[in-house]
Amino acid sequence: MLKVKIETLFERFGGTYGYRRIHAELVRGGEQVGSELVRQLMRELGLVPIQPRPYRTTTVRGADQPAIPDLVRRDFTADRPGVKLVGDITFISTWQGWLYLATTIDCFNKEVIGYAMADHMRTELVTDALDMAVRNHTLEPGCIMHSDRGTQYVSAEYVAKLNELDLRHSLGRTGICWDNSLAESFFASLKNERVHHMVYPTRKKAKQDIARYIELHYNRRRIHSGLDYSTPHEVRNEYLNGQLAA
Repeated sequence: MLKVKIETLFERFGGTYGYRRIHAELVRGGEQVGSELVRQLMRELGLVPIQPRPYRTTTVRGADQPAIPDLVRRDFTADRPGVKLVGDITFISTWQGWLYLATTIDCFNKEVIGYAMADHMRTELVTDALDMAVRNHTLEPGCIMHSDRGTQYVSAEYVAKLNELDLRHSLGRTGICWDNSLAESFFASLKNERVHHMVYPTRKKAKQDIARYIELHYNRRRIHSGLDYSTPHEVRNEYLNGQLAA
């Protein structure tokens, strides 16, 4: 029976869960089992999680780099929502050409609170993702907005948007993935768990599939080791309920 449950969970999450997350899902479901037993049974069943592909940077460095500090310094944690965000851009292959995805992620619960997709990498792509975050979530005045030093994130249009929203500008170093590792981690999950297993005939199909992954899987169903094996929505709801009870 336990092996059946393990196989079911492994298939449900597309072969992307290792023994730690399979164990966490079993415990969440009321199963009393140790992680090492889960590891042993997965080996017996031949269940090997999909391994992520190597990191590739998409950053295009701006010609004139402003003296903007790194306010995050690789500390991608926050004690409440809306105080520290990260953003980045990646690309997805379709038969019609590249589709570009910009995201805005809240460091508090690793939730993708804003995203935008288009057939270009102009600055409006990242400002559209930021606008979505502002529409759907409350950001504190002076909230940090961190990114790499891509041209979009150092443009006058982007800086004006940050000033308009009362957000503090923070930049990591160009080409150093660890300086924006939370954003890169999401892209790795997206591609490892979904994009690399799909063929997108059109940009529209890719947009629909990626939006479903973000809204229905990543934010609501996917447990994170960094969130004590909870989902981003569970962490946010627990915080908000705690605030109401205080």
